[in-house]
Amino acid sequence: MTLPDIVTLEQWKAAREQLLKKEKALTRELDALAAQRRRLPMTEVSTHYRFMSPTGQHSLLDLFDNRDQLILYHHMLKTNDKAPCAGCCMVADHVGNLSHLHERNTSFVMVARAPISEIIAFSDRMQWTFPFVETVDSFNADMGVTDGFGLSVFLRHEDAVYRTYFTHGRGVESVGSTWTFLDLTPLGRQETWEESPSGWPQSNPYQWWRLHDEYSTTQKT
Repeated sequence: MTLPDIVTLEQWKAAREQLLKKEKALTRELDALAAQRRRLPMTEVSTHYRFMSPTGQHSLLDLFDNRDQLILYHHMLKTNDKAPCAGCCMVADHVGNLSHLHERNTSFVMVARAPISEIIAFSDRMQWTFPFVETVDSFNADMGVTDGFGLSVFLRHEDAVYRTYFTHGRGVESVGSTWTFLDLTPLGRQETWEESPSGWPQSNPYQWWRLHDEYSTTQKT
């Protein structure tokens, strides 16, 4: 293996400072991109899709679990799947404790075409605890996901559901933390430093963060 140049500590610090400038510039570009994402137009989802969970049949609106935003990952698990998608499973493995998303009025769920009994068995094997449901109709295809995977974001306003964002392929590689998930939503991180549309809910950064078992019991978990 060929190593990079070996330099003194001072030379390393100087090189690191140069790289840091580029990293900070990229952070600001990503902030601007997230601000543009929060202003994307939305499209109403009027079809009454059906999903199966361990407790029975649900609508898309039900998947919000009384919150205003929903992040939904389209997992490739299929009926009698002998070789589940390793990439989808890696994404699932990186989904953290959902209490932090819930505090920002955002739910998360995965859907797949596999029967709910197989989803439950596979989730137990993988030790996943997030909601994972079966889609029983044309939902995936209508969302532009046929044999592949993707990530959709929805906003609920009263009883209407709007699709606000979608990504697939390498677009899902950077998601998995509370912050990157929230950056995909129309409400964003809901912090005062963000450039958001007028009237969007916002609070001071850092101050809303809690240990996942310390959030207010008034928030659904």
